[in-house]
Amino acid sequence: MTERLREAPSARSGVTRVVIVDDQALMRAGFRALLDAEDDLAVVGEATDGASAVELARRLRPDVVLMDVQMPGLDGIEATRRIAADPDLAAVRVLILTNYGLDSYVFAALRAGASGFLLKDADPADLLRAVAVVARGDALLAPVVTRTLISEFVAGPPAADPAAGRDVLTAREQEMVELVARGLSNDEIAERLVISPLTAKTHVNRAMMKLHCRDRAQLVVWAYESGLVTPRRR
Repeated sequence: MTERLREAPSARSGVTRVVIVDDQALMRAGFRALLDAEDDLAVVGEATDGASAVELARRLRPDVVLMDVQMPGLDGIEATRRIAADPDLAAVRVLILTNYGLDSYVFAALRAGASGFLLKDADPADLLRAVAVVARGDALLAPVVTRTLISEFVAGPPAADPAAGRDVLTAREQEMVELVARGLSNDEIAERLVISPLTAKTHVNRAMMKLHCRDRAQLVVWAYESGLVTPRRR
């Protein structure tokens, strides 16, 4: 179990604190150089396995953990599950890093509580955007990501025991969840339903609270697992 700490940034506002978790030193160095070059980002720790990642999250309370999936010892999926399950780490968001796209490993990580995923060979601008999106409490689920999520449900039967029944949602909230699961942003939902983006966001947040979902990623998973939304086969 290996970890590396760096001096924490000052308490100035607007700085997103990041922990990088990857068993490859060159990969960690590349991410660190990119993030530390930004005035509003600071890498406060590094880990080479999941156990160290969980320990660092509990000690440093970062805003975002960049989490590799496949590592020796405790893998990124189980580390994500432990972070998401810890009430003291409710504000910590996990962004999954992978070489393989949205495969079954990453899908399992989303179920475990990750807020999104990113390919390791993504453009630097995409990585910076991903950290910003996840840090503010949103999920990194662009329509192309959502479509890949849907393909996982098409490939196999949904889970039979969702976390909560549809009866806890109002008709309007069910409509919101369905649109989120189809890949629409709050602005797109607002335009379609002729409501304000703030109203759309409020309905989505209420649905997440009722269903005990940390973010939109888990809300999409719930929508398909519960049967609220049926994948459109092509």
